[in-house]
Amino acid sequence: MSEPTENKTASARPPAKKGFSGLHVFGIVLLTIVATIGIGYWWLSHYVFPENFQPVTLNASEQDSLNNKLTTLGIDTRSGESGGPLQPEPYSEEGASREVSFSERELNGMLANNTDLAQRLAVDLSDDLLSALLLVPLEEGLPVLGGRTLRVNAGVELSFANGRPLVKLKGVSLMGVPIPNAWLGNLKNVDLVNEFGANPGFWQSFAAGVDYIQVEDGRLLVRLKE
Repeated sequence: MSEPTENKTASARPPAKKGFSGLHVFGIVLLTIVATIGIGYWWLSHYVFPENFQPVTLNASEQDSLNNKLTTLGIDTRSGESGGPLQPEPYSEEGASREVSFSERELNGMLANNTDLAQRLAVDLSDDLLSALLLVPLEEGLPVLGGRTLRVNAGVELSFANGRPLVKLKGVSLMGVPIPNAWLGNLKNVDLVNEFGANPGFWQSFAAGVDYIQVEDGRLLVRLKE
């Protein structure tokens, strides 16, 4: 007994081909090209031709608070205003505060007093981390990158543990590319106070004079010893 003609036709029909059509392939290639151009433009605009930073402008209340802190540290904030001749006074530490505290905006606001520096250096404060972003203009005579601006990122861990400050270089990046640890003298993630504080010099003196240090989101606090 023979099979029905309809079943024979169905079994003889070749399976449908699966895959991308020419239009699909063209669309994928086009999207890839657009994405590549977009990423390239972002990289060039951020790392090869970065724009200068917008300096931080403090409001009147923030500026007054900063001026008071700087005056406490002995820094004249009157910008040339005549306050009359200085009056002699006896030295005394009675009632003097040993704490120095600055907000992230205050640090960047101080940079704004130097317009050129404010447009090329920005400081960020986060938990136990001080980060700096620096734009370095290169001389015209340099090969390849002459006349360009070099974007440098750096991060330093700052905290206080076991009765002493802790300072660690977290890394440095040039134009978005992290520099190998070997090029940084193998100092990444090394406790600099512990590494170099045993010998007379800056790190020993620094640790000996700091009673407490804390970096948190948007704020830096340092308390000095007597």
